[in-house]
Amino acid sequence: MDRRDFLKGAALSAMAFSVPDMAGHFKSTNMGIVVHSYWTRWGSKVPSQKYPGFTNAIDLIDHCQRIGAGGVQVGVKDWTSDFAKKVRDKREKAGLYLEGSIGLPRTAADVAAFEQEVKSAKEAGAQVLRTVCSGGRRYEAFKTNAEFQEFKKKSLASLQLAEPVLRRHKVKLGVENHKDWRADELAALLKGLNSEWIGVTLDFGNSIALMEDPMEVVQTLVPFVMSTHVKDMAVDEYQNGFLLSEVPLGKGILDLNKIVELCRKHNPQATYNLEMITRDPLEIPCLTNDYWNTFEGVPGSDLARTLRMVRAHKYPTALPKTSPLSGEEKLAVEEKNIVSCLMYSKDKLAMG
Repeated sequence: MDRRDFLKGAALSAMAFSVPDMAGHFKSTNMGIVVHSYWTRWGSKVPSQKYPGFTNAIDLIDHCQRIGAGGVQVGVKDWTSDFAKKVRDKREKAGLYLEGSIGLPRTAADVAAFEQEVKSAKEAGAQVLRTVCSGGRRYEAFKTNAEFQEFKKKSLASLQLAEPVLRRHKVKLGVENHKDWRADELAALLKGLNSEWIGVTLDFGNSIALMEDPMEVVQTLVPFVMSTHVKDMAVDEYQNGFLLSEVPLGKGILDLNKIVELCRKHNPQATYNLEMITRDPLEIPCLTNDYWNTFEGVPGSDLARTLRMVRAHKYPTALPKTSPLSGEEKLAVEEKNIVSCLMYSKDKLAMG
């Protein structure tokens, strides 16, 4: 997709939002939106009248109500009790659900701050929180297998510190498969914890970056599902491996209907949170030696299967890029993609 295509799409999006009953079209949609879907707009400094930056959760809730989303998943760090009450009031008036995104306590000294964030999130109406064990991608964050094994130990310790807090406040925590854990590793971690309060925020597409079949990932992790990151993925080849992009729902390679069906079967209360990140494709350097440093015991057949999939399902055009666009253009395309995903969730995934 080139600059002209982006601008054409943005113009269509602007036309759509000029229709008075547009929000009504989405009224019954119950898919929520992850704050990361607003990759550009969250904290944006672009002086845009059409797409002003979101500064906090209340801004996000306001906007998500307007476009017909069912809820939001947003960070709760440093929320005061007063702000949490304001979020609760706004959320209740909007009729949206709230999920918090939270960091884990790394040491016993961090538990008090973690507990305060759990309390603030619960005060605002969150019953489920999402977390990650690593903020980075496995093949970038860790240089050796020893580093990754230390990460596993620390992650277990962090979750063990978090569990009594979650149990005390009766709030559930979903650990995301965040391009760090392969599915069997995360499942083993959760089985070892054996807590009704800790499960999975199941990301539909992240694990492709770790040479995993997306449907096998879902089947492995869905027994633990508490919430989800809904997305569709597109792929293409590049010199050192393959490119991976979030694309609007229905435009990629994932069997979204089957994934959602499995999630509904295992947990009818699970939430569906759109994570449509509009950005340049990610490079997955799986043909380099360094990529494999932390993947002890992963068979070469996983690499072969993934590369076959990439070649069989190459995106029909060049994967979309945002780097050539102006700030205003990035904001416009981001909004267009999110709106199209909400429409798809209503029309094709029975989320309305």
